[in-house]
Amino acid sequence: MSDQDKPENETPNQKTPSAADLEAQADEFLAKAGADTASGGNDNDGDDTRSDEDKIADAMEALVAENAELKDKLLRAAAEVENIRRRSEREKADASKYGAANFARSVLTVADNLGRAIDAVPEDRKDGSDAVVQSIIEGIEMTQRSLLAAFEQNGIAPIDPPLGEKLDPNFHEALFEVPGTGQPAGTIVQVVDTGYMIGERLLRPARVGVAKADDGPPPGGTVDTTA
Repeated sequence: MSDQDKPENETPNQKTPSAADLEAQADEFLAKAGADTASGGNDNDGDDTRSDEDKIADAMEALVAENAELKDKLLRAAAEVENIRRRSEREKADASKYGAANFARSVLTVADNLGRAIDAVPEDRKDGSDAVVQSIIEGIEMTQRSLLAAFEQNGIAPIDPPLGEKLDPNFHEALFEVPGTGQPAGTIVQVVDTGYMIGERLLRPARVGVAKADDGPPPGGTVDTTA
């Protein structure tokens, strides 16, 4: 029985034929073969001198081999379906987790500018003596907190390295070198822009200035010293 002769509606749950079933099918094949011979069918059938027992044994062997082949195909198909299911679940989870990445990256400059606006106010104007300035500062700070809260709700966390920390190229981007700091080469001495992570992925590295080495390039590769 070839693959072309298999019923199209055969399913993975089809019952495995028993020995009795196989013998019945073998008898059916023999009866059909006998009918073909009696009706003048294939002339080559008359050349088969095997006994009925040999014919039954051969037919059963062929059925067992076909059954094993079908089982192998079924297992392969089931494995492929499982792989597709797992891949689909992983892609769905990634889309849910990182779907906001492009949008978040486009609004990071908003968070940067809010921080710069607060830093631009002179310290002597932040003492509350000027009610207008104080009101503006409070409004900017409130907007900044709302934006950061929205980031947090979408799995976006800031990278704000403390001064004195060693430059890590995986999370920090060195924009310039600062000479004469008394710090070891490659130490962060200024944070220009806060970095951000989304889940386990880097959204943007923290942009920093590092202590200049006495000679040779700073750790982490060549840096832009024109900033």
